[in-house]
Formats: sequence, C-alpha cells, structure tokens
Amino acid sequence: MAWFTRLRSIGERNDLSVPRGARVRGSLYDADAFGRYSEALARFLGTGKYLFGQTLFVIFWISLNTAGIINHWDPYPFILLNLAFSTQAAYAAPLILLAQNRQDERDRANIDRDRQVAARTQADTEFLARELASVRLALENVVTLQDLSEHLERLSKLIVDRVPEKLEDD
Repeated sequence: MAWFTRLRSIGERNDLSVPRGARVRGSLYDADAFGRYSEALARFLGTGKYLFGQTLFVIFWISLNTAGIINHWDPYPFILLNLAFSTQAAYAAPLILLAQNRQDERDRANIDRDRQVAARTQADTEFLARELASVRLALENVVTLQDLSEHLERLSKLIVDRVPEKLEDD
C-alpha cells in the first residue's frame, strides 16, 4: 500500500523542474532563487561595466605574459586565458537562457492578464452600449419639457383664437 501512495504522489507532482522519479531535495535546491541569481548574473554580463572590467583584465593578463620581467605562466597563444573564457561562456550561456526563459514566462503571464482585462473591458463596453440603446428606446416616446411647452403654446393660441369668435357669436 505504501508503494502505491508513493507512486501516486510522484505522478501528481506539478514541479516540472525535477525529473519524474527523482528525489526532491527540498531546501537544498531552490529553483526560484537560482533563477533570480541567473537573471542578476545575465543583467550584469550585459553591462558596459563588465565589458570594461573584462577588457582591463585581458590587457593586464596579456601584458604580464608578454613582458620579460616575470615568468610567463601563459605564453603567446594564451591557452589558459582562452580556457578561462571558454569556461565562462559555457556557464554564462545557459544562465542567460534560463533568465530569458523566466522573462518569457513573465511576459506570457502579463499577456494573459492583459487579454483578461481586455475581454472584461470589451464585455463592459458591450453591456453599456446595450444599456444605452435600451435607454434611448425607452426615452423615444417620452414627452420632453420642450415638447410640452410647444403643445401648451399651440393650445393657448387655439383657445385665444376661438374665444373671441365665441364672444362675437353670442
């Protein structure tokens, strides 16, 4: 019975960052913290400050290895420097991709939220348009103050015009 419960809990797990069947390490690995770290590193690698510092480091490295004052630990083709840059690129590229994937997820969530807001706004606008149309239809046959005053003026004019005729007849 215990194996069935364990199997069911593994199948229902929603964390897709851990392969199915792998043990979850709990607090040893925090995917969100690692993602935040990778985003911070990707932001730093894209700055001019980093490029300037790396350029100074390369100039310093090459000048120390070409000057005759000290022992050359990395002679001309600078294989050790190339190895360091290759290692840096091997780690930086996946971290940058991870940061981009997290940004894509945030963008998708924002787009979904914007779609929901747009749908609610459209529904509200359509409701208000229907309400306005029903109010217009309801007010179509309502007598306005201007209509009433025009009718009263016509009636009073008719009364004034007829009253003298009746007085003359008597």
